[in-house]
Amino acid sequence: MRPPEAPDATTQAEANAQPEAAAQWIDRHTLAWKADDAPAGTRTRLDYGGPDGDHLRLTPVRGGLTDEQRAKYPHLKEYAAFTVDPRDRARVPEAVRGRLVVTQRAADGTVRKSTGVQIPGVLDDLYGARAAKAALGPVFGADGRPTLSVWAPTARHVELELDGETVQMRRDDATGVWSVRGEHGWRGKPYRFRVQVWAPSVRKVVTNEVTDPYSTALTADSRRSLVVDLSDRRLAPRGWDGLRKPAATPLGDARIQELHVRDFSVADKTARQPGRYGAFTDGGSDGMRKLRELARAGTSYVHLLPTYDIASIPERTRDQARPGCDLGALPADSAEQQKCVGEVRDKDAYNWGYDPLHYTVPEGSYATDPDGPQRTLEYREMVRGLNESGLRVVQDVVYNHTVAAGQDPRSVLDRIVPGYYHRLLADGSVATSTCCANTAPEHTMMGKLVVDSVVTWAREYKIDGFRFDLMGHHPKANIETVRAALDRLTPEKDGVDGKRIVLYGEGWNFGEVADDARFEQATQRNMAGTGVATFSDRARDAVRGGGPFDEDPRVQGFATGLYTDPNSSPANGSQEEQRKRLLHYQDLLAVGLTGSLADYTFTDSGGKRVKGSEVDYNGAPAGYTASPEEAVAYADAHDNETLYDALAYKLPADTTTAERARMQVIALGTAVLSQGPALSQAGSERLRSKSLDRNSFDSGDWFNALHWDCRAGNGFGRGLPPAWDNEDKWPYAKPLLTAPALAPSCTDIDGTSAAYRDLLRIRATEDAFSLDSAAEVQREVSFPVSGGTEQTPGVVVMRAGDLTVVFNATPEEQKQPVRALAGQDHALHPVQAGGADETVKSASYDARTGTFTVPGRTVAVFTGR
Repeated sequence: MRPPEAPDATTQAEANAQPEAAAQWIDRHTLAWKADDAPAGTRTRLDYGGPDGDHLRLTPVRGGLTDEQRAKYPHLKEYAAFTVDPRDRARVPEAVRGRLVVTQRAADGTVRKSTGVQIPGVLDDLYGARAAKAALGPVFGADGRPTLSVWAPTARHVELELDGETVQMRRDDATGVWSVRGEHGWRGKPYRFRVQVWAPSVRKVVTNEVTDPYSTALTADSRRSLVVDLSDRRLAPRGWDGLRKPAATPLGDARIQELHVRDFSVADKTARQPGRYGAFTDGGSDGMRKLRELARAGTSYVHLLPTYDIASIPERTRDQARPGCDLGALPADSAEQQKCVGEVRDKDAYNWGYDPLHYTVPEGSYATDPDGPQRTLEYREMVRGLNESGLRVVQDVVYNHTVAAGQDPRSVLDRIVPGYYHRLLADGSVATSTCCANTAPEHTMMGKLVVDSVVTWAREYKIDGFRFDLMGHHPKANIETVRAALDRLTPEKDGVDGKRIVLYGEGWNFGEVADDARFEQATQRNMAGTGVATFSDRARDAVRGGGPFDEDPRVQGFATGLYTDPNSSPANGSQEEQRKRLLHYQDLLAVGLTGSLADYTFTDSGGKRVKGSEVDYNGAPAGYTASPEEAVAYADAHDNETLYDALAYKLPADTTTAERARMQVIALGTAVLSQGPALSQAGSERLRSKSLDRNSFDSGDWFNALHWDCRAGNGFGRGLPPAWDNEDKWPYAKPLLTAPALAPSCTDIDGTSAAYRDLLRIRATEDAFSLDSAAEVQREVSFPVSGGTEQTPGVVVMRAGDLTVVFNATPEEQKQPVRALAGQDHALHPVQAGGADETVKSASYDARTGTFTVPGRTVAVFTGR
């Protein structure tokens, strides 16, 4: 998920309608409030329980918050501090369970100022340390009896609604956890919690009937949780306990294919369970054959877009709407396809899934039966099927927000502990910078939920890696705690080796937490040295050109013809401006090829000796990692236009499909041949298009489905991309969608796939692309012509050990001398010399002059002899 351009307006308006809560109760003794200096005789107090109810006396603290408090809450450093009168402190646990209003009253009792109160800090202080050790959700004892537990410290009463009956629960005053021990007969029964609690969003005590945040199974459409033990052998597929996984690939050498469950097979006529988990167990389908091809070539992980319980998809097939048009009969540039898809998009079977409802239960719409634990069995069968095909499995996780907050029926966390699990702004409204209701993993129990959920997926579903959506909205400490918890998992005790599980995420820096405003974030620069990777957008933008939010999508880059094959867009600037920008892009690409290392030193295009961190990327350092494993290289992912669609916009309109295919390989090659992990969107190796849709999260199967049979095309020309995210680009898109030069042939598609697999084989078999440390990269990797008089715009030459890689993104054959290699023998790498791409086979080397000759639009890898 990319950083949003702006919060959703409706969500923001609803959040802002919450009653103001500008005071923050940060621990049991201290309340922070940005209050004005009060006149003599003013009394401050904290009322709870109602206008005429009880109150706690508050005393202003001279000097404000302590240094320790300011360090913990940097965004409150300018706030005034008030301490709870020692005589009232015994009543703090009682007070947090009611309506809270802090008031300043004049000497005559008149209220001068009042506001509501935010309570996450005081709840953490009162309960966090003990509650963090509690086992929540359904836990089965050695005798087979379940205990159900939920953390609800502010609740006045909690009952268990079990299969239509009411069961009383007991509160532990030390932890705020309510629990009940059940009977053997509870297995498989549906349940909810009935929570009586003060809800600030509606300013009254409510009784919420809520599913379990720690659910392990659900009924269809998440209406009830189920008392299910994930260790039940009936939920384990054949051979699950002894599942033999492919050899673990270290993060620094991971080659990742990003894939959506439904996209993968819904249009595959050879799949027996299209659009479902079961499609990954169907070894004879076209899709699985293509995945095995990629695995044999060197792909090591499949990264699944979110597969937890998704809020926006009806889980029963009979409830899923379908477009009511003959989409295939409409013109390639018609607006009717997107209109027809749009009419059902809120009720169809499609969504990317970045709208979590329950974090630790598989999505039911991908199962043959969503009503019960069958989804657990089928999810495990999917993991087994991928593992048996030579691929380990990464799960995309989205703990940075929930689909809803407050009293919304889809709000699970906030209807149990109102005002705790979400990050609140200064006025008490819910932050929505992630697009939805932001969670607050800096709060103890939200952080615990993240860790417990990840560990459950790793232990119970044998997941091999996790990709954190908008990871920069997590504290760095939270991600490090996840890493430590995984590292403690062992094959003997847990059935998995947690130290082999890879972690990476989006380290974007934006929103209310930007620049470490509230805590040290898990952003790109901050994660250096942790061994956790972040997506590196530096080389991505250099390769594609411009940025994801350009008004004119024709801004060109290294692999899209900047300067060397210009299009007609004035956004690219003059010829000299293009040349200058292209050479800077080549500097960014060089840094990316090293693994975005901060301290890697090389000669830039201006002839200056610089570190990676000294190369500018839109005002930020291009290099930011301490180790090459900490940057994920990629040219495209699910966000923004597919690579093929970006090329459609950016290359000159008369560029043939064969030439476009070659530029696709150039762009993909910059990621594949980088140090560190490399990711590509599934189908990019097959010229995948979404008909120019820049944000297809809710665009249905029509725009998203993968087509494994090249005769079905690549998805281009399926209509104008949906208006809700693309209408401003329609003037650019419409003339392209009917252009014959943009409909690739089977030769184009299959040739791109084969050339890409050749690069994968080289990457997988050559140690020079798998260097473990910054020191090794500095020693083994160089850019011998950068900054010199022989540097060619549109050509990047990289030395890696005994290998020389030439990226020639220009349309013409280039003769690139590397004087330092004169007298040495080099030859085209055997994989390419015997590979699928006939064009690259004409690449040559003249030992006398040290000159490499490489055809236009070609990546050539040479070996030293």
